[in-house]
Amino acid sequence: MKRRQFLRDLASSGAGAGLAVMGAPLLLSTNASAAEANERISVAVIGIRGRGNGLLKTFRSRSDVEIRYLCDVDSNVLSKRTEETEKDTGHRPKAIKDFREALDDPAVHAVVLGTPDHWHAIPTIMACRAGKDVYVEKPDGHNILEGRTMVEAQRKYQRVVQLGTQWRSTSHLLSAMEYIRSGNLGKVRLAKAWESARQGTIGKPADTEPPEGVDYDFWLGPAPKRPFNPKRFHSTWRWFFDYGTGDLGNDGVHRLDKALRSLQEAARAEGRRVPLVPHKVAAMGGKLYYDDAQEWPDTQLVTYQFEDFVLSYELRLWSPTAIYGLDGEGAAVFGDNGYLVFNHNGWRAFDADENLVKEDSSEDSEMNHVADFLDCVRSRTKPNADLETVGHPSSLLCHLGNVAWRAGEAVALDPTTYTFGENDAANQFLTRPVYREPWVLPELSKV
Repeated sequence: MKRRQFLRDLASSGAGAGLAVMGAPLLLSTNASAAEANERISVAVIGIRGRGNGLLKTFRSRSDVEIRYLCDVDSNVLSKRTEETEKDTGHRPKAIKDFREALDDPAVHAVVLGTPDHWHAIPTIMACRAGKDVYVEKPDGHNILEGRTMVEAQRKYQRVVQLGTQWRSTSHLLSAMEYIRSGNLGKVRLAKAWESARQGTIGKPADTEPPEGVDYDFWLGPAPKRPFNPKRFHSTWRWFFDYGTGDLGNDGVHRLDKALRSLQEAARAEGRRVPLVPHKVAAMGGKLYYDDAQEWPDTQLVTYQFEDFVLSYELRLWSPTAIYGLDGEGAAVFGDNGYLVFNHNGWRAFDADENLVKEDSSEDSEMNHVADFLDCVRSRTKPNADLETVGHPSSLLCHLGNVAWRAGEAVALDPTTYTFGENDAANQFLTRPVYREPWVLPELSKV
């Protein structure tokens, strides 16, 4: 079996319980017909600052990709990236502000979304409707209903949607999961994920006018209309309820994804499975360290109960202290015969006497993750971080932890209704109170 196919099988194995899954490989739509065989794949990259610029560089480095459109609401960024792309590739992409122009072009096969969290869902849904495949950054949306609606669009329009959890395409994923699946850890019942890094304060700056060249109203999109503030914009938007999901959704999704996948493999070794939706989630913490404008917690503990398995997440945005002798971000899975710890680019396994028994590492895998996505655009198979079976379940953990923290009590999501029953304190956070016209999230039945 080829390595890339093995990665796909491993990434999705055991992950379909409780969610409908696409069946056999799909034929390319009319819009995607030019992506057959050795044809170049035409893409539109939407949101091209920070993370989006990193994705742009990776996609344009591929000889089998044509960057057809660049899209951003900041004309200064858009102009710069367009010049850089032309210089790098010899081809000048069309620079646009409104991503819908790219969706209307039948020559575009796929869109790449490097936008803020509040701009993940609606462009993904619209792209699926338009017959485009999607590479979208994590988490899967701004809230639970957005993620669920994205999955419904992927399923209905039979699209390839890859979430930007790059570790799913690393070689050390293979070796770690093989080690866990072989039963080396013994009886496993607990996994942990964490983020411990000094992020720094964002202060309390005053509101100002938007920078020249920025369409701030378009940037807000579905979010409430508010005065412009420099800390509610580039980079630091993620710390506000209107646009981001806190560091739990920013970096935590990577660590929780590792921990959940490890639990799934450990359960598989015992002939068991871990439900994709935990039975109960509890969260504590808050703004305990920084006195600034940030709304999401700088200190947070979240516990997820899965029948016989427990997963925990620890967030400390003010502490540079490494955990388990590695770095400030990672995950671990614990058994009665030892444990395995992930850092950013590898893992170490220890026996019950704390002896290091095995380890592996590999480079960060954005290039491999993009290659996997492009392969799947052609083959119509599931990518390593398929939204429905991999990306949404891991993103859901982040959203659930945030809901429990904001509701101030333990919550239980009903996987059949995707609600918290009669818990109004939690149900209010399933989605936004209001989506600003014209950027309204479609009803599931109208996706």
